[in-house]
Parts: sequence; structure tokens; C-alpha cells
Amino acid sequence: MLSDESGWTVDRCVVLVDAGYLLGAAASLLAGEPARSGITVDHTALIQGLRERAEAETGCALLRIYWFDGAPDRVPQPEHRRLRVMPRVTVRLGALTRTDGRWAQKGVDAAMHAELTELARNRACSDIVLVTGDGDLLPGLMSAKEHGVAVHLWALQAADGDYNQSEDLVAEADERRVLDREWITRAVQAKETVCPGAPQPPTRPDIAAILAAPLPEPPRSSRSPSALAGKNGAAAPPGPAPSAPAPEEEPSETHARGVPTPKDLAELGRPAPAPHSAPPPAPAATLRWSSEKGWVDRGGAPAEPPEAGALPTLAQLTTAEQRWADREEDITAVSGDPFEVGQVFARRWLARLGGHGHLEQLTTLYPRIPHRIDGELLRYAARFGLLAHKDDQIDENDRYAIRAGFWREVDGHTDTERAPAE
Repeated sequence: MLSDESGWTVDRCVVLVDAGYLLGAAASLLAGEPARSGITVDHTALIQGLRERAEAETGCALLRIYWFDGAPDRVPQPEHRRLRVMPRVTVRLGALTRTDGRWAQKGVDAAMHAELTELARNRACSDIVLVTGDGDLLPGLMSAKEHGVAVHLWALQAADGDYNQSEDLVAEADERRVLDREWITRAVQAKETVCPGAPQPPTRPDIAAILAAPLPEPPRSSRSPSALAGKNGAAAPPGPAPSAPAPEEEPSETHARGVPTPKDLAELGRPAPAPHSAPPPAPAATLRWSSEKGWVDRGGAPAEPPEAGALPTLAQLTTAEQRWADREEDITAVSGDPFEVGQVFARRWLARLGGHGHLEQLTTLYPRIPHRIDGELLRYAARFGLLAHKDDQIDENDRYAIRAGFWREVDGHTDTERAPAE
């Protein structure tokens, strides 16, 4: 047991995780390539596994896990938001830049080096676990040893024929362990692999189906878009088939992307050509959308109806106490996934709206969102870094996902309200 000058015991361990190394190596091992998009990660299970193993191998209680990762413009991504509110976890972000089609981390190694040397210099712990393979951390490792800290170096089992750690790091570490396939698969899975008994992520609704389906004529005033979007996101309007092209007639590139571009949406809203002998078809729903800059119409559609401006914004419906509670939820429970952000905003707005008149008015505008509410929705999403991109460009995929989440929550709310009456 070590003690500092003030008498405080420091028989504690700290874990420093290079997320790029750990998850990249896991992707190589489980999915065959280092792209992290090929794996799904249960971060709660992964952090718990790191904590339990560190405490068992060092014989010390955990002080903290530092999670080092890169992010575009250092803006926390959904996984970082989940991690940073976990007990005993601190997230440190470097920049993530794209060069020649490849992503590269900047500043992560320097941050790890600084943390490693500061912990050792300040005698904050007796043992440090390094989960990394980067030889640039060798000076920091040597400095920590000189301050009397035991350094444990952990590697992830490498894919066949690979070696994923610096030999100099391996030679300098006090202890070395290898996290094998069995250990990592408790928390990480290749996306194409289904682990029996493991909880599967919920199926993400078809965003294109939610936004592209025209609203049928409702049988009564309280009709909502729920008839359009089923629980799995598939469009299934009752009554006569809409005049928009059938799914098999949509351009194949729309299917490849999964989320329609403005051009795709405009095409989906056009009526199908009819023979000259046939009467003119009823006009298909023209897909329109709004933004924080105002209402935008496509295909010569009429402007936003005046009554849309009467819908109250979330800010107008929110008290000071609710505003504080909303912020607390944003920080601790909302991951920042675009679809989820739209759902959270809609859930709060609907809960505070009161009455049915405004909701009925909203559903008649589907798939549009009045620009005052839409602008507020997008500004809310900006808190999570979803709309911050280089050159102030807005990611259209995020926009459509945010709005689709909003409409899915509205759909579920109207389903719940209609059930007792029916």
C-alpha cells in the first residue's frame, strides 16, 4: 500500500482506454476489417468488464476509467454521451479528420500521454492499466514507472497474422495481458452475427416510408398519420392506393441510400402519368418540408396555411422547472441519435400541448412541420452536435431522421388516444 505526503492511501487503479485501438482491433477480430461501423458495442457491458478485470488483476479498487476517442470537431457523438454519464467514466475527445477517404484521430495520443504522466506525478493511483497499442505512449509509460506506478498493458487478441501492439510498449510494461475473443464478445458483436440470448437493438423504422407516404383522407377529424406508418415503419395507407409510384418503381439509388434526398422526395410526390383517355388523377401529396429559415415548398405546392402559425412552440409551453428537468434528461439519458432526438422533442411537446385541436391541426399538415416548430426542433438537435458540420453544411440524412422521429412519436401518441375511443 502506498501513501502520499498527506497520508491518503493511493492503492487504486486507473484504466486509460484508447477507443480507436480497442474497437478497431475488435472490428478486425470479429468483422474482418478495422472499420468500427462493422460492429455493435454494448458500452455498459464493456465498461463493466473493464472495471471488473482491472480490479481483479491489480488488486486495487477502481478510481476511474478514462475513455479517449476522436470525434468530428470534438463534438460528442451518441456513444460518447452515453459513456460520459456512466459512473467512474471520463471521456476525453480528440479531433477526427478525414484525409484521402480515411479517418484519422488527432490529439488522442497527446491527451493520453498528458493524463498518464499527471496521474503518476500526482500519485493519484498505484496501478495504471493501458489499453492501447501505440508506441507514441512509450515516454509516458516510462515516466509513470519512474514515479513508482505499476503499468499494466492490455492488448486485444489480434486477427490471424496480425500484431497490434508496439513491441517497445510490450517490453517496457510491468505486466501484460491479452483480452481474448471470448472476453470481448461479451460486449461487442459483429453486425452480421446474432448472439443467442443477447438483447438485440430495436429495428429502426424506415425513415423514407414515414416521410414519403402521402396522408390519406381521414375518416374523421382526429385521423393521424398512424395509418401510414406501421410499427415497423412500413407505409400502409387504407383506401385507394396513392398516386405516388409504388416502391418497386422508385429509383434504385433511393433504396441504396435508405434516406431520400430533396430530389427523391420531389419525385415521390409527383402523380403518376395517366392515359389521355383517363380523367386527370387526384393530385398526389406534394412533399414539403421546412427549416429554421422558413417554409419551403416544392412542386408548386401552396404556402404554409395561416393556421399553422397558431401552433405553440415547445418553449412557449415549458415552465422554468420543466426546462431544468429537460436539460437534466438531455445530459443524462438522451444519446443524441437523430431519430431519438426527434422523438424526445415530440414527446415533450405533445405532453404539454393539451387538448386535441392543435394535434388534429398538426396531423393535417403531414409530412410537413410548421416552420416555427421545425426550426425549434432543429435548434434542439444542434445541442447534440447533429447539425454541426464543416462549412456550416447541414447533413440532410440527420434532418430527415430527426423529422421522422418527430412524426413517429406523434403517430404513437394519436394511436394511444384513439384506442380507448375505438
